[in-house]
Amino acid sequence: MAGMSPLFRRKPAQAPEHSEHSERSEPPGPPEPAENHLVTLIRKPGCHLCDDAQLVVEKVCAELGVPWEGKDITEDRGLHDQYWEQIPVVLVDGRQHTFWRVNEERLRKALTDQYK
Repeated sequence: MAGMSPLFRRKPAQAPEHSEHSERSEPPGPPEPAENHLVTLIRKPGCHLCDDAQLVVEKVCAELGVPWEGKDITEDRGLHDQYWEQIPVVLVDGRQHTFWRVNEERLRKALTDQYK
């Protein structure tokens, strides 16, 4: 597994640690307005999947009033090393949402129902 691509390496899910003396967390508050999110599209020039992803990101973000930004892996070594096998990659608030193909409904749901 050491030579396996990070794309295919998965860490096993770990149960949250609880103790008798741990404080209870407050229930989540109301959902954040969509405009409080940031969508990041990580792409590279000449990538047809990236072009397709950008169309979806532009459409959904425009409809919801969500800002988005594009980042080019050819200009950022850290992004290249992390995502070169997965582009295009979409991040929502800095967390990976999807890669390769962007589903419009799934992105919209992530931006509107994330905290429900």
